[in-house]
Amino acid sequence: MDFFEIYDDQLPDILNEFLGYLFTVKAKSPNTIYGYKTDLKLFLKYMKKFKCKLSEDLEGIDIRDIDESFIKNIRLGDLYSFINYITLKRDNSSYARARKTASIKSFFNYLETKVKIIKENPARELESPKISKRHPIYLTLDQSRKLLNIVDGRNKERDYAIIVLFLNCGLRLSELVSIDINKIKGDTLTVIGKGNKERTVYLNNACINAINEYIRVRPKDGAQDALFLSERKTRINKRTVEILVNKYIKMAGLYEEKYTPHKLRHTAATLMYKYGNVDIRALQQILGHESVSTTQIYTHLDDEKLRMAVKSNPLADE
Repeated sequence: MDFFEIYDDQLPDILNEFLGYLFTVKAKSPNTIYGYKTDLKLFLKYMKKFKCKLSEDLEGIDIRDIDESFIKNIRLGDLYSFINYITLKRDNSSYARARKTASIKSFFNYLETKVKIIKENPARELESPKISKRHPIYLTLDQSRKLLNIVDGRNKERDYAIIVLFLNCGLRLSELVSIDINKIKGDTLTVIGKGNKERTVYLNNACINAINEYIRVRPKDGAQDALFLSERKTRINKRTVEILVNKYIKMAGLYEEKYTPHKLRHTAATLMYKYGNVDIRALQQILGHESVSTTQIYTHLDDEKLRMAVKSNPLADE
């Protein structure tokens, strides 16, 4: 990904420059930059409609003419107006609102401290929506075994290896599709994680055996670097993996919940924490979390231990 892929001629220069800064200076991943671009594009469209009192639909508003003068006239109240809009009109969840708030704060911080376009930063006092803690959705140990046993078909070796890696290593979807064969060394795998950061993933016997079985039947004339190939013998893409995971989830009769590749990542973390006595700090490293607070969602598993402890009280049946 280079600057010309980031640059969008439908965006104002001021936003294109910020996205370029995220890529070249902050080394943000393409996925992260796309998220900023989407959030800030919507924000600026709303700002122009709101500030200029335009009647046309938001999607049709041209923001290419937004300049420094327009940006300097944005106030904290305008930012909260946008948050109200995405809450009431677009039904954004607290997670989506928090992400957009973070994008706005980052953008205005860049304008204030890096390029010094503004002296007063309206986003400095912008509060992020409170995010209610949610327990991760995951497969039980029996359900995980059922899913692995159901894998079949023309690409069964490839698909089985994909499911095994998700359930054993807790890989992100982007990490899995980017795996290169030459990055597998014995029982270690090097992947590019969130924020373009390289991390080491350790492979257990199930992973090593599944990968070896797949490599044995993997097309030799396919993309040389990529481990997992599509039907066209090119690197498999995210959507294909999402579709195959969904297919096997349904075949295993586990579709009561919406299980995605990310939910399989949750499953791996949950099984390690529940059955492997894995320390929360170690789990943080395994999952590639920047902060241990992100990993804390898996400590909900202690609730079961607490419940059993209370039930074991000798006075429980008095």
